[in-house]
Amino acid sequence: MHSTRARVPAAPAPALGVATERIEGRDKVTGTARYAGEHARTPPDCAYAWPVPATVARGRVTAVDTAGALALPGTLAVLTPGTAPRLGESDDPTLAVLQDDAVPHRGWYVALAVAETLEDARAAAQAVRVTYATEPHDVTLTEDHPDAYRPEQAGGRPALRERGDAGGAFTAAPVRVDVTYRVPPLHNHPMEPHAAFARWDGEGDGAHLTVYDSSQGADPVRTALAALFRLPEDRITVVSEHVGGGFGSKGTPRPHVVLAAMAARHTGRPVKLALPRGHLAAVVGHRAPTIQRVRLGAEHDGTLTSLSHEVTTHTSRVKEFVEQAGLPARVMYASPHSLTDHHVVPLDVPTPSWMRAPGEAPGMYALESAMDELAGALGMDPIELRVRNEPATEPDSGLPFSSRGLLACLREGAHRFGWADRDPRPAARREGRWLTGTGVAAATYPVLVSPSTAAATARHDGGYDITVNATDIGTGARTVLAQIAADALGVAVGSVSIGIGSTRLPRAPLAGGSSGTASWGWAVHRACTRLAERLARHTGPLPAEGVTAVADTAEEAGRTPPFARHAFGAHFAEVQVDTGTGEVRVRRLLGVYAAGRILNPRTARSQFIGGMVMGLGMALTEHSTADPAFGGFAERDLASYHVPSNADVPDVDAHWIDEDDPHLNPMGSKGIGEIGIVGTPAAIGNAVHHATGVRFRELPLTPDRVLPALA
Repeated sequence: MHSTRARVPAAPAPALGVATERIEGRDKVTGTARYAGEHARTPPDCAYAWPVPATVARGRVTAVDTAGALALPGTLAVLTPGTAPRLGESDDPTLAVLQDDAVPHRGWYVALAVAETLEDARAAAQAVRVTYATEPHDVTLTEDHPDAYRPEQAGGRPALRERGDAGGAFTAAPVRVDVTYRVPPLHNHPMEPHAAFARWDGEGDGAHLTVYDSSQGADPVRTALAALFRLPEDRITVVSEHVGGGFGSKGTPRPHVVLAAMAARHTGRPVKLALPRGHLAAVVGHRAPTIQRVRLGAEHDGTLTSLSHEVTTHTSRVKEFVEQAGLPARVMYASPHSLTDHHVVPLDVPTPSWMRAPGEAPGMYALESAMDELAGALGMDPIELRVRNEPATEPDSGLPFSSRGLLACLREGAHRFGWADRDPRPAARREGRWLTGTGVAAATYPVLVSPSTAAATARHDGGYDITVNATDIGTGARTVLAQIAADALGVAVGSVSIGIGSTRLPRAPLAGGSSGTASWGWAVHRACTRLAERLARHTGPLPAEGVTAVADTAEEAGRTPPFARHAFGAHFAEVQVDTGTGEVRVRRLLGVYAAGRILNPRTARSQFIGGMVMGLGMALTEHSTADPAFGGFAERDLASYHVPSNADVPDVDAHWIDEDDPHLNPMGSKGIGEIGIVGTPAAIGNAVHHATGVRFRELPLTPDRVLPALA
């Protein structure tokens, strides 16, 4: 038995700010970390399910012929809109699978085959014959679409915000930029496709549903399943222990987990369902395309007098989702007159959803490209233009910034990148067929935090158990939470065990919005602080069950502070453009960030660089096409939807500035998961303009788009 006095070192090594290796790293690289579709306790009687997607763009199911599928060896059942269990009401209509005969878009699930093996289930699904009554469809977004409307909100904020007379000030401005930018549909494509395992235990009122799900938040999945299957939440367990990425596509419950639970109830057997990658484009969300008009009016010295950012995007007819691309313009630059507006067009497309930095990524591409164009019109250095328009307070709200390190990021980045040596003339650097250019763009992302609970236990053997229903989607959440706990307790990180990813643990919000560490870490810090206080008062050996402290941050984290809280960054890019093929190669990427206290430099650098690489894909290779003839998206696999590879990013680096912000959370940290993508596409686009002298206003910058403009 250990006494309290003996267990707490007098001068522990620092835990936060240390580049600590991921504590689950060995499990992942050796294959012992189990994901939803492969957890170690798969029972021998497990069945497998395979969904049947609709092959029409819009209409209704008139008949489902299951005879051929049921005749195949191993087939257990085929669920259809006529035979599937009836579900309860849900706040999310995308989860109402197999409940009626409506087909709102291509890829909507219209049947589910269940069989003894994965191969049997796939064969059975292919043997199902569905007959449809088709209806006229429309999947094409245009800025003057007659069905466009202004939603009430965009990203939880008013869709329209206006200060002063933006139109009048723009007309009167001596220097003006009026440009439109287009970003295509984009898809998240995490390494691990969405998968779930579902098992029902017991009968009737005593039935208990256990689900292993590839999700960014087990608690929201449990809440959704409770409503759909009419169960109290304490009769549902959801486990999301290891998750192979999500980028927002696993941020809300998806149809696969509902189908798995439905099939398990129908067959009376455990069921596993893993979506094939070709299904993801239609059922797990995407970044909605945007058409963005940006108007900037300025004095000859570069002072902005008018800023307008108007966004048109699409949504499905199933559920409204608004890509809030105009919100960053409310934060970035001082201007006495401003207009930010959003319009949305309901189309026969899959429902869009979150994708890394929703709103900020496409919105800052447009805004930062327009700022570069304004700098060119003024004959001014683009960094100086941003410095000239640095606001004293947040332009939209008037609140003071808790901290704003944008200028420091720009200056540090300019120094590291060698910006002062840049020849500002476009198309001035040529080596044979190659044109070289450099570009810069700013980045921002809001500081978000949600209430969370956590528990901390001091074990009698000298170790500590920390439990919180956080989700590690590959970001290193386990490791950072262990560091936060060790720091608050004054012990070594190695003495801390972290339990996450299960609804059996204290309730916590999902991993999203760059808010995970702030939300979970606040609760962990509070629980560990309370535990340390209890241990300080404790005398003698600890009891066998240990000593536990629990914390709920609803009061603190749920309070709105009188500050505008944002992370900021600056992105720099050097590109080469092949005038013979139109190929764009990024030679260097640099990101410099002001994101509060960096808790683990090792995992933070990984997040920053990962976001930058994803931004490179957005700029150069990634896009999806809504098929006007047949509906759905044409690019449904990684052979046609091109994500960057190692060869696409020869030199990428991330740095940060020290930022002491007391208005955030006990750790002093800001979110870092998304800001890396935010400014990268604009920096690359601006570098391509500098290289070629041609301004491209539609992503991605693929050779077929670039080459004709160079002729």
